[in-house]
Amino acid sequence: MTVNENSQLTVALSKGRIMTDTLRLLKAAGIPVPDDLEESRKLILESPDGSIRYILAKPVDVPTYVEYGVADLGIVGKDVLLEAERDLYELLDLGIGRCRMCVCGLPEAHHGTVKRVASKYMRIAADHFRNQGQQVEVIFLNGSVELAPLIGLTDRIVDLVETGRTLAENGLVIHEEILQISTRLVANRMSFRLKSEQIDHITARLRDVTAKSFTVGE
Repeated sequence: MTVNENSQLTVALSKGRIMTDTLRLLKAAGIPVPDDLEESRKLILESPDGSIRYILAKPVDVPTYVEYGVADLGIVGKDVLLEAERDLYELLDLGIGRCRMCVCGLPEAHHGTVKRVASKYMRIAADHFRNQGQQVEVIFLNGSVELAPLIGLTDRIVDLVETGRTLAENGLVIHEEILQISTRLVANRMSFRLKSEQIDHITARLRDVTAKSFTVGE
């Protein structure tokens, strides 16, 4: 395992739906971020004071970068952490990017037997049905998972639900909620020891903001 040994912290940020909220939260906590981070096509950027290096990555890759020490900290959804099962320290629930992991399907299939499920969260889906004593086949789909029950590929899907609009527009409903999802701050285990002062400082600042029920965008 490699770990950044200099005084600069490296933070892996998840690109996509939580990026804007993440940056607003960091700024509210007084943590320096590059002004052009969202607009830049660069994948590695430094804060204006040089204290933090940011890596912009696909959410699914953030836990890997943190576990292997190329990033000291990561900001990523709980769904990704559960699916990846990486060896990390989970430091803080940041309270942004809230949504639900749900079992969904056609309304008329609510009480039917579940034999096949589609999801990009294969581990979460399999564990959920296994814990219920059901043996199901889980098929990996990476996009437009709502299609699966509509074309008869599967009986159910397991996916994130934020507003439920996409489900409703495709005639699907929530059958069961598996768990609540939000964005977490995670740390590399060795960095947590070697850079404890810097990591504690950032964690404390973010905790202070989230404790005050900071609402992004207000």
